[in-house]
Amino acid sequence: MLTGELRSKIDNVWNAFWAGGIANPIEVIEQITYLLFMRGLDEAHTLEENKATRLGRPMERRIFPGGKDKIGKNGGLPYEEMRWSRLKNRDPATMFEIVADHVFPFLRNMAEADTAHATHMKGARFTIPTPALLAKVVDLLADIPMEDRDTKGDLYEYMLAKIATAGQNGQFRTPRHIIALMVEMTAPMPKDVICDPACGTCGFLVAAGEYLRDNHPKLFQEKETRDHFHEEMFHGFDFDGTMLRIGSMNMTLHGVDDPDIRYKDSLSQEHAGDEDRYSLVLANPPFAGSLDYETTAKDLLAIVKTKKTELLFMALFLKLLKTGGRAAVIVPDGVLFGSSTAHKVIRRMLVEDHKLDGIVKLPPGVFRPYAGVSTAIVLFTKTNSGGTDHVWFYECQADGFSLDDKRNALLPAEKIGPRAELSDEEHAKNNLPDIAKRWRERGGAERKRSRAQPSFCVPKVEIVAADYDLSINRYKEVVQRVGEYKAPKEIVAELKVLQMEIAKGLRELEEML
Repeated sequence: MLTGELRSKIDNVWNAFWAGGIANPIEVIEQITYLLFMRGLDEAHTLEENKATRLGRPMERRIFPGGKDKIGKNGGLPYEEMRWSRLKNRDPATMFEIVADHVFPFLRNMAEADTAHATHMKGARFTIPTPALLAKVVDLLADIPMEDRDTKGDLYEYMLAKIATAGQNGQFRTPRHIIALMVEMTAPMPKDVICDPACGTCGFLVAAGEYLRDNHPKLFQEKETRDHFHEEMFHGFDFDGTMLRIGSMNMTLHGVDDPDIRYKDSLSQEHAGDEDRYSLVLANPPFAGSLDYETTAKDLLAIVKTKKTELLFMALFLKLLKTGGRAAVIVPDGVLFGSSTAHKVIRRMLVEDHKLDGIVKLPPGVFRPYAGVSTAIVLFTKTNSGGTDHVWFYECQADGFSLDDKRNALLPAEKIGPRAELSDEEHAKNNLPDIAKRWRERGGAERKRSRAQPSFCVPKVEIVAADYDLSINRYKEVVQRVGEYKAPKEIVAELKVLQMEIAKGLRELEEML
């Protein structure tokens, strides 16, 4: 958990960029990420050095090779001089020259060919304009403790939150506590192969990795499962090069060595090689309205004929999942009750051809201030053979934050998210722990819950009879309470008395004047 002091330090770094002339929040976070990445590489190299010294054998993995980079005069600059621990003590002019002319070429070419890192770092640009700004930012970042992986991850998430705060490109970030809820409900396992086909900054993949570290620490004791975690488990697609670089480095800073983060326009490109591949899909894709048929992947149109991106993404999720694979994805409410043929086809497919597990209706302010659209989490399992028995519904009314544009926290940080232990009063401000708890009971006690409660189950036969309408309002029971009111004559009499008292008061005031 980030302390107020650490937040203040990151705010100072952010403000230094703005004062130095870099106002685009994406560019700011990209440049900060490069510098943090440089520091992380040096710390990883130092750990390897210490390990080799302790064991009395050569280093297994050298990040900074011996010799020089052969750039410029005198045969180039020694790689040792590019390490963060050396750079931070240089004078501003020398530091600026080394970073611009030597460190960034090294970052672009350090990874093995065809790896995600090598692909995305080809476009890495150093855009800090002056030596003075670079020196100031390096000094500020050097003062931030980065040894703990959790602190490092929290710090990075705090920076990502500033993208939304700045009011630009907010669509790239799903609130972290909503991500945590979706990960908690799908409970990633050590053998899962996880995909986010609209990954942005890789928030879902990072959260899945952290869940596995917390709940399955033994997976790192065996080489097979450890290698699977670092090389085969995580897959993310996006068509924004900046987001791919940030997402790739985000995964690295969270301790995943070689994730598959790659360029792909998920709705326009065919999916040969990716179909039936993943056991878990976690996503909150951008819903941009409509696409032309000519630009839409034909294998998606074979599932559902539509131009609506939200329906095409649902088709994509089914395409990517292997049989038995599960998904938790965010959709606009229209997917649940839209009346077009395509809407009904997708819903019928989820209910009849696969196993629709649950719907969580989210409060309309969850994505404020940059989007006010009503959304829901859809949870399903790909079976290709049906299996829907009951569908579990939950109407979330509070997520721990105010539902206006300010999105102020209503509870302390440790009371936010799906794992918090809350009193009844606190539950009214944060429904997420209750959602996670009741989700686990959906096959038992939840079947008996009244539909006047926030959560309940609906049998498949009733959903079919409602033409596959998945709106929670269609099935919940509205309890009408009979109130006791005064008779109209009594109310009128009381009003007359009040009027007489007001008139009397006015007369007395006039006499005093």
